[in-house]
Amino acid sequence: MGRIRYYVYMREPQMKSDRLPELDSVDWAILELLQVDATMPNKDIAAKVGVAPSTCLERIRRMRRNGTIVATRAHVAPSLLGKGEQAFLGIQIRPHARDTANDFVQKALALPETLALYNVSGSDDYLVHVAVANSTELQTLIIDKLLALPQVAHCRTQLIFGEPLVAPLRHRPSAGAPRG
Repeated sequence: MGRIRYYVYMREPQMKSDRLPELDSVDWAILELLQVDATMPNKDIAAKVGVAPSTCLERIRRMRRNGTIVATRAHVAPSLLGKGEQAFLGIQIRPHARDTANDFVQKALALPETLALYNVSGSDDYLVHVAVANSTELQTLIIDKLLALPQVAHCRTQLIFGEPLVAPLRHRPSAGAPRG
């Protein structure tokens, strides 16, 4: 897998009003295409969704402005950069306090091994997605860096086998919505 993949990231809108952006079926079709290949030329997207290129470009710009499309990023293969082993580290922090959590987040994101950090519910407070060269480097990360942090009470390790299977966010009409 020597390719670099590009993704479009979406999030919950950070708008001044509480209203969600209104997206029609064309907007959703554009989003599905961009999530699969964010480098697809605008004219190709327009042709696939059945609108003029200028209309397509304006819709993409509107979705960027309203926060539906957050970013376009390259997804790099860690294994091709000498980081062939990945894991999720389930972290429990103590005490449960905002300052403790904020300090942990800042320190975890500063680690060069960290790919992503999730605040979760359940037995763990955080899941840290990491990439390392091998099991020795993973052990060093856990013992010498994470468990050395005063706010980390417990670390649970889950090795990741293979590349993630990622599906695009798709439009699903909500219950009670008219179907067309």
